Amino acid sequence: MSTVEKRRNFVIAGHSGSGKTTLCEAILLAGGAINRIGSIDAKSTVSDFMADEQEKQSSIYASVLNCKYNDTELFFVDTPGYGEFVGQYISAVRAADAAMVVVDCVEGPQFGTARAWRLAKKRGIPRFGFVNRLDRDRADFKKTIEQMRRNHGKTVIIPLYWPVGAEAGFKGVVSVFDENVPADIADDVAECRTLWMDAIAETDEELMERYLGGEELSIDEIKSGIRKSVLSGSTIPVFMGSSTSGIGIKELMDGICDFFPTPLEYVPLEGGPASVSESDSAFGIVFKSVNDPFCGQLAFVRTVSGVFKADTDIFNVSRGVKERFGQLLLMNGKNQSAVKEAGLGTIFAVAKLKDTHVGDTVAGNIAIKPLPGIVFPDPVMSYAVTAVKTGDDDKIAQSLAKIAECDPTVRLVRDGETYEFLLSGMGDQHLGIVARRLKEQFKVEANLATPKVPYRETITSTGEGHYRHKKQTGGAGQFAEVYLRIMPNISGYEFVNEVVGGTVPKNFIPAIEKGVADVMAEGPLVGCTMQNIRIAVYDGKYHPVDSNEMAFRIAGRMAFRDAVAKAKPVLLEPIMRVDIGIPDSYLGDITGDLNHKRGRILGMSMDEGTQIVQAEVPMAEMRRYATELRSMTQGKGHFEMHFERYEQVPPNVAQEIIAKHQAEKGEDKE
Repeated sequence: MSTVEKRRNFVIAGHSGSGKTTLCEAILLAGGAINRIGSIDAKSTVSDFMADEQEKQSSIYASVLNCKYNDTELFFVDTPGYGEFVGQYISAVRAADAAMVVVDCVEGPQFGTARAWRLAKKRGIPRFGFVNRLDRDRADFKKTIEQMRRNHGKTVIIPLYWPVGAEAGFKGVVSVFDENVPADIADDVAECRTLWMDAIAETDEELMERYLGGEELSIDEIKSGIRKSVLSGSTIPVFMGSSTSGIGIKELMDGICDFFPTPLEYVPLEGGPASVSESDSAFGIVFKSVNDPFCGQLAFVRTVSGVFKADTDIFNVSRGVKERFGQLLLMNGKNQSAVKEAGLGTIFAVAKLKDTHVGDTVAGNIAIKPLPGIVFPDPVMSYAVTAVKTGDDDKIAQSLAKIAECDPTVRLVRDGETYEFLLSGMGDQHLGIVARRLKEQFKVEANLATPKVPYRETITSTGEGHYRHKKQTGGAGQFAEVYLRIMPNISGYEFVNEVVGGTVPKNFIPAIEKGVADVMAEGPLVGCTMQNIRIAVYDGKYHPVDSNEMAFRIAGRMAFRDAVAKAKPVLLEPIMRVDIGIPDSYLGDITGDLNHKRGRILGMSMDEGTQIVQAEVPMAEMRRYATELRSMTQGKGHFEMHFERYEQVPPNVAQEIIAKHQAEKGEDKE
């Protein structure tokens, strides 16, 4: 058997607090990479090694790990389960051949569990379950399995083992193919065995005929059938145990070797190769980037095909640039070991690449077609950022750009309408971590404030405006007269010249449009951009000596203001499409809160056992929703949000906004 067939690559995911990091410790111990299991409380785990993770006692960043078990190389990624750090899991899924989702046997499946299943299914990789903490008080394996089956189906969620004992009396697991099992679990084991045999038989017509004919299948045939069923996505095998006591870990490790896909079974991406081989030209996906205090920027690469070698030139085919691979580093948390080559399925890190970013494809041959980039969710929360110290604005911008390079769910933009510098991310805790890194890593402090809402203004009826600009100062004067007609225009902005008879020469029409643009940029209600207006210049006057572009720009500006005042101007606000995932028990609280926020509920659906509420809500009501949702659901809810359209602000709300703007404007003048 070749080396690549003795290699496994997977991601470990699940809800926050389900024991993922401790399970990783147990795997590393079984693989001989460590000699004792680290403790989260003692801040001694391999994967949660960053200071903010140790303080929070929870994973924030994806940690790359590796070990060897029974001659099989294991490359795996421990991912955070908290919803605001979902970008770490999304990128890790792209580097993985399989997903192992950890479920807490006390709490059962939660929204983080559902998200992990969903994103792995979307990527198309095989999924496995590990029910953890069977030795805890209130642990109920049978109840947990039933909950998982309600979400996925009884013929999909099938345990490969069954626990012996429960809670403090949990003492081991037995294979569902074992004939000698305790009497009190015999019926459960027999049911799982039957479900597996049915699933195995469906993978092969010959096996189906033999199974229906009452013939027994060999162990090798059973294992092969399970692999086929799992790789097709028809079944999700479930392991179980306790990561702290080590019960069930050997069975899990054996299962990883027996049933997890090899890198040769890499699930192709749209536009990517249909098959891969170590004999092909090397190419891989960059799925993670970190700022290492000693090595500088570290890019993490998963070899998709071929073999990368140390000290060679490669190409970033996504950007068309040449790079140099120096040392290839295998990572175990913060620990590094150099290797000379990295074959198919290997996850390794490279330092000091010049222009390579998360989602890029690197290759040994510039002719290789790049893989699709990694798509991250839109931010759900923003802060307006300013420097605490005068003169630190550029330093803050540069530092935040480096942070965003390592975390693509962090966005940094200058809002073209409010002129604020916006830091956006997946929630207040996520952005709080970013602010802390600014202070501790880059030695610069920032003020984070609630950003302004980018309102718009428009008109709701037709209006006509007129202005005559005349100014005499002793020499050549200024003269221009303009008549405008404006009306609503759903297709957008339109400016037309309807002057007949040459009352306004054509060469002055662009100056009038510039005057209109001055007002369109700062509308009369709250100084926001105006939209969806048709403007027609239909008459005017000029003077052969005193008329010039500036005079017509001023006249155009004032005539437009006159017309807008007569055209019933209104305020528009951005409306966001929101998808909120919650347990059923919080449905009433969430829908009531959305109604209070002027939201419209569009529908509801179930996804992997999580209730999904679809709604449209004004942006002004959603600026603190990440914090509010966490409070309402005790941290068990999550949401995604993106801009949908602009809508008219209700009159009572608009009056408050306009009054506030006028008051602030008055204060500024004082």
